[in-house]
Amino acid sequence: MTGLEIWLLAVGLAMDCFAVSIASGIILKRARLRPMLVMAISFGFFQALMPLLGWIGASFFSHLIESIDHWIAFGI
Repeated sequence: MTGLEIWLLAVGLAMDCFAVSIASGIILKRARLRPMLVMAISFGFFQALMPLLGWIGASFFSHLIESIDHWIAFGI
């Protein structure tokens, strides 16, 4: 991946997380520090973890689907 692709992926993930955090914040009756920190840490943790798990999984299973990967991409 190029630097631009990584940057665009990061921006897309951040916008998704931002929208979810705004929606979650709207339902709170009042702002308290602890729920805000828990939400921010949870979102940040999963934002970092999910792409990493996807990369590890793809690296591990790529040799199994090399012969049909173009058909999978076509289907998606």
